[in-house]
Amino acid sequence: MAHRIDCATRVRFPQRMKAPAAKPEIKRRDFRNFISSIAYSIEGFFAALRHEPSFREDLLFAVLLTPLAIILPVNAVSTAVMLASLFLIIIVELINSAIEWTIDYISTEHHPLAKRVKDMASAAVFLSYLNCVVVWTVILVANWHRIKTFEFLRWPLELLP
Repeated sequence: MAHRIDCATRVRFPQRMKAPAAKPEIKRRDFRNFISSIAYSIEGFFAALRHEPSFREDLLFAVLLTPLAIILPVNAVSTAVMLASLFLIIIVELINSAIEWTIDYISTEHHPLAKRVKDMASAAVFLSYLNCVVVWTVILVANWHRIKTFEFLRWPLELLP
């Protein structure tokens, strides 16, 4: 029978048996923790920007398409869905990068399971791009009669009905 070792107590448990649950530490949630969480998030965003070329490419893609999504003559819900599909790419790329860095941190040797994990994370990024293409195509085709007239390029803009 296979055994696993509980890292905290160094006790061997049979594979089917679970280690006794430790009492969870109660986290204090106050405004300082909230501000710290925001600071860590911003730090993570800039770390990805600094160290991940694929994240920079995805961010550039989203930054270039965001103004187009805003000025196209589609309703507000369609605009929101188009922007959400762009932000989904950024979010999934951040998760993909975190997974890849974690796998690389754990071990630099090539392992078939590590490859599988990285390939799955990469597939998630690909599916988010595919989702973006489908969402944009459906919305653009549905509103093509208004887009082809370049009605949205008239000046002054009529932002309110």
